[in-house]
Amino acid sequence: MSRKPKAAPAEGLEAARAELAGLAERIAAADVAYHGQDAPEVTDAVYDGWRRRHAEILAAHPDLADPESAVGKVGSAPASGFRKFRHGVPMLSLDNAFEAADFVEFEARIRRFLGLKADSGLHFVAEPKLDGLSISITYENGALVAAATRGDGFEGEEVTANIRTLANVPEKLQGDPPARIEVRGEVLMTKADFLALNESQAAAGERLFANPRNAAAGSLRQLDARITAGRALQFFAYAMGEASAEVAATHWAYLEALEGWGFTVNPLRRRVSGGAEAEAFQREIGEGRAALPYDIDGVVYKLDDIGLQRRLGFVGRAPRWAIAWKFPAEQAVTVLRDIRIQVGRTGALTPVAELEPVNVGGVLVTRATLHNEDEIARRDVRIGDTVMLQRAGDVIPQILGVLPDKRPKGAVPWVPPETCPECGSLALRPPGEVVRRCTGGLICPAQQVERLIHFVSRGAFDIEGLGDRTVAEFYTDGLLKTPVDIFTLPEHEAEIAKREGWGALSARNLSRSIEARRVIPLARFIYALGIRRIGETNAKLLARHYGSFAHWREQMLAARVIGSDERLALGSIIGIGPAVAEELMEFFAEARNVAALDALAAVLTIEDAAAAGAESPLAGKTIVFTGGMATMTRPEAKARAEALGARVTDSVSKNTDYVVAGADAGSKAKKAAALGLTVLDEAAWRELAGRPPPEEAEEA
Repeated sequence: MSRKPKAAPAEGLEAARAELAGLAERIAAADVAYHGQDAPEVTDAVYDGWRRRHAEILAAHPDLADPESAVGKVGSAPASGFRKFRHGVPMLSLDNAFEAADFVEFEARIRRFLGLKADSGLHFVAEPKLDGLSISITYENGALVAAATRGDGFEGEEVTANIRTLANVPEKLQGDPPARIEVRGEVLMTKADFLALNESQAAAGERLFANPRNAAAGSLRQLDARITAGRALQFFAYAMGEASAEVAATHWAYLEALEGWGFTVNPLRRRVSGGAEAEAFQREIGEGRAALPYDIDGVVYKLDDIGLQRRLGFVGRAPRWAIAWKFPAEQAVTVLRDIRIQVGRTGALTPVAELEPVNVGGVLVTRATLHNEDEIARRDVRIGDTVMLQRAGDVIPQILGVLPDKRPKGAVPWVPPETCPECGSLALRPPGEVVRRCTGGLICPAQQVERLIHFVSRGAFDIEGLGDRTVAEFYTDGLLKTPVDIFTLPEHEAEIAKREGWGALSARNLSRSIEARRVIPLARFIYALGIRRIGETNAKLLARHYGSFAHWREQMLAARVIGSDERLALGSIIGIGPAVAEELMEFFAEARNVAALDALAAVLTIEDAAAAGAESPLAGKTIVFTGGMATMTRPEAKARAEALGARVTDSVSKNTDYVVAGADAGSKAKKAAALGLTVLDEAAWRELAGRPPPEEAEEA
C-alpha cells in the first residue's frame, strides 16, 4: 500500500481554528447518536475522516491543540432508562490507521515514547475488529456479578440481566481466575441472524434495524431482559479491565486464559512482528471479510507485552499501545435532490445534502453532510448532480465528488444563504473562517433552543423528560427561555400536566427529575454552558484544574487581564490551548454570561471536582518538567504525573508546586529557584511518582 498525500491544512490560523470547531461539533453529535442512541447519523468513513482531518490541521497548527476534537470523549453518557455503572478502569476507544504508513508511524510513536531504538523489535496481537456493542462483564470469585455497556467510557449502563441471557457468556468461570476481574469484549449478531430478525420484525409490522450492529445494540439495551433472550446474540471476549491479580505477561497469553475460563475468543487472531507482517495480515483478513458470518470493519493491533502497555498508558480517548486499522469504505452513486441548511447552537450554518435514497452495503442512505460552502465549491456540487458516495458501515455517507457527464442541463452553482433560515438575521462569514454564522445570537430560535437542548443533554444536566421536542415546545410557549428557567418549571407543574400529551404523573416526574439535578458536578456544569470548544473532555480538564465553581469563576474573571498570572496559568494547562482559552475569555467578558452563571449558582449546588489519583501525594499539585530525562521520556513522565492527579503545565509561576529539572534545565529551573519553588531531580521525581530507578525495579 502506498501512502496517500494528506489534505492541505487550512490556510491561516483563523481558518484552522474555525474548521477545528466545526469538526468538534460534528464529532460530538456523532458520538451521541452512535453510542448513546444506537442510531448512527454518519458513516465510519465520515467519522474517521473528521478525526483524521482534525489531526492534519493540528499537525500544522499545534498551538490550537484541543483534546475535545483530537482525542475527545468516548461514546456518550449512559441512557437514563438504565442504572449507572462506574467502570473500575475506563473503557476507551482506539485511534485509527488507514494504510501501511499509518501503522509504521504508530510503531515509531511507541518507540519514541519508550525511548527504544529504531531497530528494536515490537510484537503485536492482531484481532478482527468486530462491529458490535462493547461490554464489560465483572466476575467475583469466578461468578458473574455485573455487566455494563461502555457509555461515556467512565460510566455505562448496567445490563447484567440481559447479558446473562447470552448462551456463550459463562455464569461461572472455569479454572483459577483472579478473585475479581472485568472481562471485556463485543456483543454482536451474525449476518444470518440479523436477516432473520428483520424478517420477523417486518412480519410483525415493527421497526427494521439498519445493520447487525444496530440490531445487537438495540437487542441488548432492552429494559425487559426477555426481549434480549429472544434475540440471537453472541459475545467475543478480547480485553481486560480491572483485575485483582496479574493474569498474564502478554496479551496473547491473556486471550488463552480467557478461553480456559470458558469464553469465546476470535480464532482468527494472530501474532505479528512489525509493519510488513501486519500489512500481510490486513490484506488476508480483508480478502476473506465477505465470507465471515459477522461484520468486521478492520483489524485491531495491540502491543503484546502488557508491561510495555502499562508504561505507554493512554492519551485522551485511546491507548498508546493499540490501533485499529480500518478497511477501505464502500461506495455507491445517487442523485442529490436538494441542499438544506441546519443551524447549530453556536449559529454555524451547515449545508446538508438530501439524496435520492440508495442502498449502500445493505443500508438505505438519504442524507449526507456537505461540511461547508468551501467544500461544496471545491467539489462543484450542484442540486440535481449525480454524486459518488462512500460509506463504511452505517447510515450517512461522505460525498466524494460528482459525475460531470450526468449533470442535468440548467444546473447552477449553489449559492450560500446570506440570511439565517431560522430567524432571517444576516448570515456572515468572518474573514479567514470557513463557517458562515447567524448573527441573530440571542434572538435566533435555533440557537436558543439548541443551547437549551445542549444544557439538558446527557453529558450535561441529563434531565429526563426534557427531550428536544419538549424543549422546543416549552420555548415556543414561553415556559422556557434561559437555562435558569428550567429550575422554575416545577412551579408550573399543574399547567404542564394539562398540556397535550402530558398528565399529572408525567408532569410530576419531570419536576422530580429537575429537582434531582439541582446538585451537579462541576465538569458537567461547565460543559452544559455550551461555551464554544468546551466539550466534555475540556470541561473535565478545567474542573480538575480549578477544583470548585467559585475558584473557576474567580480565576476566569481575573484571567481576562492579559499578562496576569491567572491568564498564564489558564494557557499553561496541558490540553487547553490558546483557542480554548480565548473562547473562555470571550464568554467571561460578556456581563450577561456572568450574570447567567450567578443566577444558576444561586439555585444549584455545584459539586467540587475530585482529582484523579486523589490519594496520591501529587493529587492537585502543579508540576512543570524541564530539561532532558535519562530513565524515562518526557511524555511518559507527564502521563504518570497526570495519572496521579497532578496538573502538568508548561510554564513556571508562583502557583507551581514542583519543577522537575533534568539535564540542561535552563531558564525554567532558574525561575523556579528565584521564586523559591521546590525543584526535584529525576531520582526524587521517580520516588515521588512511585517509580523506583530501573535497577531497583528489576530487583523488585
